[in-house]
Amino acid sequence: MAHQRRAGYKGVLRMKALRVADGRAVVIGHEMPDEAGECLVRVSRSGICNTDLEIVRGYAGFRGTIGHEFIGVVEQTPKGSQLIGKRVAGEINVGCEQCAVCLSGDERHCAYRTVLGIKGRDGAHAEYLSLPERNLVEIPKNVSDERAVFLEPLAAACGIIERVDIDTDTKVAVIGDGKLGILCARSLRARSGSITMFGKHRRKLALAEKSGATVYFATKVASHARTFDVVVEASGSESGFACAVELVRPRGKIVLKSTFSGRSVWEPSRIVVDEISIVGSRCGRFRPALDLLSNGLVDVSDLVSDEFALSDGVAALDRAGEPGVMKVLLNMR
Repeated sequence: MAHQRRAGYKGVLRMKALRVADGRAVVIGHEMPDEAGECLVRVSRSGICNTDLEIVRGYAGFRGTIGHEFIGVVEQTPKGSQLIGKRVAGEINVGCEQCAVCLSGDERHCAYRTVLGIKGRDGAHAEYLSLPERNLVEIPKNVSDERAVFLEPLAAACGIIERVDIDTDTKVAVIGDGKLGILCARSLRARSGSITMFGKHRRKLALAEKSGATVYFATKVASHARTFDVVVEASGSESGFACAVELVRPRGKIVLKSTFSGRSVWEPSRIVVDEISIVGSRCGRFRPALDLLSNGLVDVSDLVSDEFALSDGVAALDRAGEPGVMKVLLNMR
């Protein structure tokens, strides 16, 4: 199987990729990306997240190569830029560059955007991927591949502060002790002196606790009703929103981070009577997250449960879906 392009080669080169169609995931040989005006990145590692698992179950109706968390090396660029040979991660939203949203400098909400491994664009669980140069961020030498692969989910956690104001006195609760919840707690701990996590797993709660968060089992939610200024819902469960409504104080704010294909059932009266604000938070900027990693302010080394070869990608998805499992990585080498 070919793993690199050859000058003057006219045939179709192929690579291994973990692809999804009709509710089924499979590792197959697939054409290498060849997008005009974009950079070709040889993927070193990619990370499996809950969104990948939801896509296999039907979320977003995506068909193609999944995955959006990665670290890789730039092999080709359209203009021979200085990124060739550099280690990079990549922001996952690619806008049209024409609409008012894109021209304002933020492609994350372009109505015509593609999203790496989620919407209209093949993703990172493959030997190669393609992204515009403007999406790529060079990784400094002091950030290892194993840490850099967390840049996208850590950026998503940092994105919370784009949506709500959090300072040293803000009382913050995080619902959910999974990967994203722990990253939210750790990134927000750098801003607030009061972070509390509610979860279901003693070992996972301990990971948040060692970063300075106060932790409780989810059964204790009622004991802390109407206590928190900001509540981050990162459980990935239908019950998470109801817990958030119970925990937030009047005129407080709920930040929704979960993406799942189910439906939530909730009573709107509490939102109206207590004038609660609800905001969504999806993707964050990479630079603030990279600063946290490179400066050692957020540790991610204890969040990896397992690593698989790309050829075992289906088994890796199964492993990632097991109860209690944290991050599962795919290694393309």
